[in-house]
Amino acid sequence: MLETIQKAADFIRAFHTARPTVGIILGTGLGALASEVAIEVEIPYQTIPDFPLSTVESHSGKLLLGTLAGKPVVVMQGRFHFYEGYSMQQVTFPVRVMQSLGVETLLISNAAGGLNPTFRVSDLMIIEDHISLLLPQNPLTGPHVTAFGDRFPDMSEPYHPELIRQAESIARELGFPLQKGVYVGVTGPQLETKAEYRMLRQWGADVVGMSTVPEVIVAHQMGLRVFACSVVTDLCIPETLEKASLPKILAAAAQAEPKLTALMKELVARL
Repeated sequence: MLETIQKAADFIRAFHTARPTVGIILGTGLGALASEVAIEVEIPYQTIPDFPLSTVESHSGKLLLGTLAGKPVVVMQGRFHFYEGYSMQQVTFPVRVMQSLGVETLLISNAAGGLNPTFRVSDLMIIEDHISLLLPQNPLTGPHVTAFGDRFPDMSEPYHPELIRQAESIARELGFPLQKGVYVGVTGPQLETKAEYRMLRQWGADVVGMSTVPEVIVAHQMGLRVFACSVVTDLCIPETLEKASLPKILAAAAQAEPKLTALMKELVARL
Protein backbone atom coordinates (compact mmCIF):
# COMPACT_ATOMS: atom_id res chain seq x y z
CA MET A 1 0.00 0.00 0.00
CA LEU A 2 2.85 2.39 0.74
CA GLU A 3 4.10 1.96 -2.81
CA THR A 4 0.69 2.67 -4.37
CA ILE A 5 0.20 5.72 -2.14
CA GLN A 6 3.62 7.04 -3.09
CA LYS A 7 2.97 6.39 -6.76
CA ALA A 8 -0.26 8.39 -6.68
CA ALA A 9 1.34 11.21 -4.68
CA ASP A 10 4.31 11.41 -7.04
CA PHE A 11 1.93 11.59 -10.01
CA ILE A 12 0.11 14.53 -8.41
CA ARG A 13 3.36 16.29 -7.51
CA ALA A 14 4.42 16.13 -11.15
CA PHE A 15 1.57 18.57 -11.87
CA HIS A 16 1.76 20.63 -8.68
CA THR A 17 4.86 20.87 -6.50
CA ALA A 18 3.42 23.12 -3.77
CA ARG A 19 2.68 21.32 -0.49
CA PRO A 20 -1.01 21.49 0.44
CA THR A 21 -1.54 21.69 4.19
CA VAL A 22 -5.34 21.47 4.10
CA GLY A 23 -7.39 18.70 2.54
CA ILE A 24 -11.11 19.11 1.80
CA ILE A 25 -13.65 16.42 0.87
CA LEU A 26 -16.85 17.75 -0.69
CA GLY A 27 -19.99 15.67 -0.22
CA THR A 28 -23.18 15.11 -2.21
CA GLY A 29 -24.43 18.33 -3.78
CA LEU A 30 -21.87 20.39 -1.89
CA GLY A 31 -19.42 21.37 -4.60
CA ALA A 32 -19.84 25.16 -4.46
CA LEU A 33 -16.78 25.59 -2.24
CA ALA A 34 -14.69 24.57 -5.24
CA SER A 35 -15.63 27.86 -6.92
CA GLU A 36 -13.89 29.71 -4.06
CA VAL A 37 -10.61 27.90 -4.67
CA ALA A 38 -7.96 29.60 -6.80
CA ILE A 39 -7.38 26.46 -8.83
CA GLU A 40 -3.90 25.92 -10.15
CA VAL A 41 -4.25 22.28 -11.21
CA GLU A 42 -7.32 20.12 -11.88
CA ILE A 43 -6.72 16.36 -12.14
CA PRO A 44 -9.48 13.88 -13.09
CA TYR A 45 -9.52 10.89 -10.76
CA GLN A 46 -9.27 8.43 -13.63
CA THR A 47 -5.78 9.69 -14.51
CA ILE A 48 -4.32 9.21 -11.00
CA PRO A 49 -2.70 5.79 -10.47
CA ASP A 50 -4.83 3.44 -8.30
CA PHE A 51 -7.39 6.14 -7.55
CA PRO A 52 -11.01 4.94 -7.45
CA LEU A 53 -13.59 6.55 -9.73
CA SER A 54 -16.70 8.42 -8.62
CA THR A 55 -19.81 6.63 -9.86
CA VAL A 56 -22.40 8.77 -8.04
CA GLU A 57 -24.27 11.26 -10.21
CA SER A 58 -23.59 14.34 -8.07
CA HIS A 59 -19.84 13.67 -7.59
CA SER A 60 -17.76 15.16 -10.40
CA GLY A 61 -14.58 13.17 -9.73
CA LYS A 62 -11.78 15.75 -9.79
CA LEU A 63 -8.84 16.57 -7.57
CA LEU A 64 -8.29 20.31 -7.30
CA LEU A 65 -5.04 21.89 -6.12
CA GLY A 66 -4.60 25.57 -5.43
CA THR A 67 -5.29 28.06 -2.65
CA LEU A 68 -8.31 28.90 -0.52
CA ALA A 69 -8.25 31.96 1.72
CA GLY A 70 -4.53 32.14 1.01
CA LYS A 71 -3.83 28.59 2.20
CA PRO A 72 -2.57 25.78 -0.06
CA VAL A 73 -5.31 23.16 -0.37
CA VAL A 74 -6.14 19.92 -2.11
CA VAL A 75 -9.87 19.39 -2.70
CA MET A 76 -11.70 16.20 -3.53
CA GLN A 77 -14.62 17.21 -5.71
CA GLY A 78 -16.46 13.94 -5.24
CA ARG A 79 -15.78 11.09 -2.82
CA PHE A 80 -16.10 7.31 -2.75
CA HIS A 81 -18.51 5.04 -0.90
CA PHE A 82 -18.56 1.42 0.20
CA TYR A 83 -21.88 0.93 -1.63
CA GLU A 84 -20.17 1.65 -4.95
CA GLY A 85 -18.38 -1.68 -4.56
CA TYR A 86 -15.10 -0.36 -3.19
CA SER A 87 -13.35 -1.77 -0.15
CA MET A 88 -12.85 0.51 2.83
CA GLN A 89 -9.15 0.65 1.96
CA GLN A 90 -10.07 2.00 -1.49
CA VAL A 91 -12.60 4.45 -0.04
CA THR A 92 -9.93 5.91 2.23
CA PHE A 93 -6.98 5.66 -0.19
CA PRO A 94 -7.25 9.35 -1.21
CA VAL A 95 -6.97 10.44 2.44
CA ARG A 96 -3.69 8.58 2.76
CA VAL A 97 -2.49 10.18 -0.49
CA MET A 98 -3.43 13.65 0.80
CA GLN A 99 -1.45 13.01 3.98
CA SER A 100 1.51 11.94 1.85
CA LEU A 101 1.24 15.21 -0.07
CA GLY A 102 1.60 17.15 3.21
CA VAL A 103 -1.97 17.65 4.45
CA GLU A 104 -2.20 18.27 8.20
CA THR A 105 -5.86 19.27 8.54
CA LEU A 106 -8.82 17.54 6.87
CA LEU A 107 -12.20 19.24 6.41
CA ILE A 108 -15.13 17.03 5.39
CA SER A 109 -18.69 17.79 4.32
CA ASN A 110 -21.56 15.43 3.71
CA ALA A 111 -25.29 15.24 3.11
CA ALA A 112 -27.15 13.40 5.87
CA GLY A 113 -30.63 12.51 7.04
CA GLY A 114 -31.83 14.23 10.19
CA LEU A 115 -32.79 11.91 13.06
CA ASN A 116 -33.02 14.61 15.72
CA PRO A 117 -36.60 15.95 15.78
CA THR A 118 -35.37 19.48 16.52
CA PHE A 119 -33.42 19.64 13.25
CA ARG A 120 -34.74 21.20 10.05
CA VAL A 121 -33.96 20.63 6.38
CA SER A 122 -30.80 22.50 5.28
CA ASP A 123 -29.49 22.82 8.84
CA LEU A 124 -25.72 22.53 9.26
CA MET A 125 -24.55 20.11 11.95
CA ILE A 126 -21.00 19.96 13.26
CA ILE A 127 -20.09 16.34 13.87
CA GLU A 128 -18.86 15.98 17.45
CA ASP A 129 -18.75 12.19 17.44
CA HIS A 130 -19.78 9.23 15.33
CA ILE A 131 -21.05 5.64 15.46
CA SER A 132 -19.28 3.18 13.16
CA LEU A 133 -20.45 -0.15 14.57
CA LEU A 134 -22.90 -0.81 11.71
CA LEU A 135 -20.23 -0.70 9.00
CA PRO A 136 -19.28 -4.20 7.74
CA GLN A 137 -15.61 -3.34 7.19
CA ASN A 138 -13.02 -1.21 8.91
CA PRO A 139 -10.34 0.58 6.85
CA LEU A 140 -7.69 -0.38 9.42
CA THR A 141 -8.16 -4.15 9.10
CA GLY A 142 -5.40 -6.20 7.52
CA PRO A 143 -1.61 -6.03 7.90
CA HIS A 144 -0.55 -3.04 9.98
CA VAL A 145 1.69 -0.42 8.37
CA THR A 146 3.59 1.33 11.15
CA ALA A 147 4.08 4.43 9.01
CA PHE A 148 0.32 5.06 9.18
CA GLY A 149 0.22 5.38 12.96
CA ASP A 150 -1.08 3.31 15.86
CA ARG A 151 -2.47 -0.16 15.29
CA PHE A 152 -5.19 0.63 17.84
CA PRO A 153 -5.82 4.38 17.49
CA ASP A 154 -7.70 6.05 20.33
CA MET A 155 -11.01 7.47 19.07
CA SER A 156 -12.11 9.45 22.11
CA GLU A 157 -11.70 12.74 20.15
CA PRO A 158 -11.79 12.00 16.41
CA TYR A 159 -13.05 15.52 15.66
CA HIS A 160 -10.67 18.26 16.74
CA PRO A 161 -12.15 20.32 19.61
CA GLU A 162 -10.39 23.55 18.64
CA LEU A 163 -11.68 23.36 15.06
CA ILE A 164 -15.19 22.83 16.43
CA ARG A 165 -14.83 25.88 18.69
CA GLN A 166 -13.56 27.98 15.78
CA ALA A 167 -16.47 26.89 13.58
CA GLU A 168 -18.98 27.83 16.27
CA SER A 169 -17.36 31.23 16.63
CA ILE A 170 -17.42 31.78 12.86
CA ALA A 171 -21.10 30.86 12.64
CA ARG A 172 -21.94 33.35 15.41
CA GLU A 173 -20.00 36.09 13.61
CA LEU A 174 -21.73 35.31 10.31
CA GLY A 175 -25.12 35.18 11.98
CA PHE A 176 -26.41 31.69 11.26
CA PRO A 177 -27.18 28.79 13.62
CA LEU A 178 -25.17 25.57 13.82
CA GLN A 179 -26.35 22.28 15.21
CA LYS A 180 -23.95 19.84 16.88
CA GLY A 181 -24.36 16.12 17.23
CA VAL A 182 -23.53 12.52 16.46
CA TYR A 183 -23.26 11.05 12.95
CA VAL A 184 -23.97 7.37 12.39
CA GLY A 185 -22.40 5.73 9.34
CA VAL A 186 -24.30 3.09 7.37
CA THR A 187 -23.48 1.32 4.13
CA GLY A 188 -26.49 2.16 1.94
CA PRO A 189 -27.33 2.63 -0.80
CA GLN A 190 -30.93 2.06 0.32
CA LEU A 191 -32.38 4.49 2.81
CA GLU A 192 -33.43 3.17 6.19
CA THR A 193 -36.83 1.87 7.28
CA LYS A 194 -38.89 3.59 9.96
CA ALA A 195 -37.87 0.91 12.47
CA GLU A 196 -34.20 1.46 11.62
CA TYR A 197 -34.54 5.22 12.06
CA ARG A 198 -36.08 4.63 15.51
CA MET A 199 -33.21 2.32 16.45
CA LEU A 200 -30.51 4.75 15.29
CA ARG A 201 -32.10 7.60 17.23
CA GLN A 202 -32.29 5.42 20.34
CA TRP A 203 -28.58 4.75 19.90
CA GLY A 204 -27.94 8.47 20.25
CA ALA A 205 -27.43 9.47 16.61
CA ASP A 206 -28.58 12.87 15.37
CA VAL A 207 -27.95 12.31 11.65
CA VAL A 208 -27.35 9.29 9.42
CA GLY A 209 -25.23 9.03 6.28
CA MET A 210 -23.25 6.72 4.02
CA SER A 211 -19.78 8.28 4.15
CA THR A 212 -17.29 10.22 6.28
CA VAL A 213 -16.66 7.71 9.09
CA PRO A 214 -14.05 5.61 7.21
CA GLU A 215 -12.16 8.71 6.11
CA VAL A 216 -12.18 10.10 9.65
CA ILE A 217 -10.85 6.84 11.12
CA VAL A 218 -7.93 6.81 8.69
CA ALA A 219 -7.21 10.53 9.04
CA HIS A 220 -7.24 10.29 12.82
CA GLN A 221 -4.92 7.27 12.76
CA MET A 222 -2.41 9.31 10.75
CA GLY A 223 -2.57 12.27 13.14
CA LEU A 224 -4.55 14.69 10.97
CA ARG A 225 -6.75 17.30 12.60
CA VAL A 226 -10.31 16.61 11.45
CA PHE A 227 -13.40 18.79 11.15
CA ALA A 228 -16.64 17.50 9.62
CA CYS A 229 -19.99 19.12 8.93
CA SER A 230 -23.25 17.55 7.77
CA VAL A 231 -26.00 19.24 5.81
CA VAL A 232 -29.40 17.90 6.83
CA THR A 233 -30.95 17.18 3.44
CA ASP A 234 -34.03 15.25 4.59
CA LEU A 235 -35.83 14.47 7.84
CA CYS A 236 -35.89 10.88 9.08
CA ILE A 237 -38.56 11.14 11.77
CA PRO A 238 -40.63 7.92 11.58
CA GLU A 239 -43.91 9.55 12.65
CA THR A 240 -43.76 12.18 9.88
CA LEU A 241 -41.55 10.41 7.35
CA GLU A 242 -41.87 11.45 3.71
CA LYS A 243 -40.31 9.67 0.75
CA ALA A 244 -36.89 11.05 -0.05
CA SER A 245 -35.68 11.74 -3.59
CA LEU A 246 -32.34 12.80 -5.01
CA PRO A 247 -33.73 16.07 -6.48
CA LYS A 248 -35.08 17.06 -3.05
CA ILE A 249 -31.79 16.13 -1.37
CA LEU A 250 -29.76 18.16 -3.87
CA ALA A 251 -32.13 21.12 -3.49
CA ALA A 252 -31.73 21.04 0.29
CA ALA A 253 -27.95 20.86 -0.07
CA ALA A 254 -27.99 23.79 -2.49
CA GLN A 255 -29.96 25.89 0.00
CA ALA A 256 -27.36 25.24 2.69
CA GLU A 257 -24.32 25.67 0.43
CA PRO A 258 -23.76 29.41 0.92
CA LYS A 259 -23.54 28.96 4.70
CA LEU A 260 -21.32 25.89 4.44
CA THR A 261 -19.04 27.58 1.91
CA ALA A 262 -18.64 30.67 4.09
CA LEU A 263 -17.98 28.53 7.15
CA MET A 264 -15.35 26.34 5.50
CA LYS A 265 -13.60 29.24 3.79
CA GLU A 266 -13.27 31.23 7.01
CA LEU A 267 -12.18 28.14 8.93
CA VAL A 268 -9.38 27.59 6.42
CA ALA A 269 -8.39 31.25 6.73
CA ARG A 270 -7.94 30.83 10.50
CA LEU A 271 -5.82 27.69 10.37
